[in-house]
Amino acid sequence: MLESLTLTNFKAFAHQRLRLAPFTLLTGLNSSGKSSVLQALALLRQSYESGDLTPVGDFEAGLLLNAELVQLGTGQDVRYEFYDEHGPHISLVVEGDNASVDWTAIYEQEADHLELLGADDISIDSAALLPTLFGSGFQYLKADRVSPQVSYPRSHHAVSSRGFLGSQGEHTVNYLRAHQDDEVTSEHLRIADAASASLLDQTQAWMQKLCPGVNLEAAGIDGTDTVRLSYTFGSGASRSNRYRPTNVGFGLTYVLPIVVACLSSKPGSLILLENPEAHLHPQGQTWMAYLAAAAAAGGAQIVMETHSDHVLNGLRLAVKKGDLPAEATAVHYFRRNRHTSEVVSPVIAADGTLSEWPAGFFDEWENTLDQLLD
Repeated sequence: MLESLTLTNFKAFAHQRLRLAPFTLLTGLNSSGKSSVLQALALLRQSYESGDLTPVGDFEAGLLLNAELVQLGTGQDVRYEFYDEHGPHISLVVEGDNASVDWTAIYEQEADHLELLGADDISIDSAALLPTLFGSGFQYLKADRVSPQVSYPRSHHAVSSRGFLGSQGEHTVNYLRAHQDDEVTSEHLRIADAASASLLDQTQAWMQKLCPGVNLEAAGIDGTDTVRLSYTFGSGASRSNRYRPTNVGFGLTYVLPIVVACLSSKPGSLILLENPEAHLHPQGQTWMAYLAAAAAAGGAQIVMETHSDHVLNGLRLAVKKGDLPAEATAVHYFRRNRHTSEVVSPVIAADGTLSEWPAGFFDEWENTLDQLLD
C-alpha cells in the first residue's frame, strides 16, 4: 500500500506531504490542488508504462508529461511558479510497499519530458519497488468520462493484457463483456441477494443501489471491432425494452466504470477516482462511498477526489458501521493560502465523527440554512 506522497514545486504546491490510506478522500474548493495529487500519481504511472523512468543507452530517464493518462503541458505548466528554498526542480516522493522513492525532475520551461536527476540510482525494476503504483490492478478514471454512445471500442490488449478500463472508462463495456462471468471474490464487495457472484450480476446489483431497477447487457457486435451496451428497467413481465446508453440518463454511463473498477479490484490494486459522484442523485452518491469503502476493505487502495458531502458522510457511516476501520481512512481538505495550496486533515473516529471542521469544509448547507432561518 502507498503510505504517503510528497509534492515539491508541483503545480499549486510549494511543498506538501500527504498521508495515504486504504481510502483517501480529497476535497476542497476548485483549483485548490486536489486533482494535482491524482495527476502526480498518474504521471509516475504514465512515465513508468512508457519506459521513461529508466535510462536506456543515450535516452535520459524523465517524467513524460503528455500521454494516455495525463496531459500536463510543459515544464512551465507543472512547476510551482513561486519556488524558493526548495530550488527550481520538481520532486515527487512516494513512500509505501516498504520503499521510499524520490523522483526529482530538472525544470525546463518548454520541455514535455523532464529529465530526472540521479535516475541511475533508482532500481530498474520500479514495479518491484512500488508494486501498488506500478503493478497490475491500476485504474485511473478522470472526471471527463466517456459519454453515452451507441457502441464502444473492443480492445483485447486493454481489457485482457492490461486489465485497464481507460482513463475515461472507454474500455469498460468491453471489459465487462469479456469478464462478465469472472467471480467477485471479495466478500466485502459481494451483494448477497444478487443473482450470483459473477462480475455482471454484482455490477447489476450495485448499479441498482445507485439507480433502482436498472439491468444491463454488454455484447459484441458481429463483424465489427466494437461492443454494445444496453439497459433495461424492471423485471419479469414488467421489464422494459432495451435502451441504448444515448437514450438513458448520463449518470448510468458515467458511474459504470467506477462500479466495474471497484468490483474487479484485487488486494494491492490502486484506483484513482475523480468526482465519482457527478450526475448521481444524493442517495447514489452515498452508495458510491459504500462501494469504494467495500473495495478498500477488500484490499484495494482508493484515492478519491470529491465535492460531495454525501460521499464524505457515506465514508463516515461505513466507518461507524464497522465496514472499514477508522485508521484505514484519510481525509484531506485543500484550500489556497496566498500563492500556494495547503492541506487540513480532519481525522475520522470509530463512531464516524470528525476531529475538526475547518472553515469552508462542507459547511455551505449550514451557512445557507442560517440565512433562511434569519
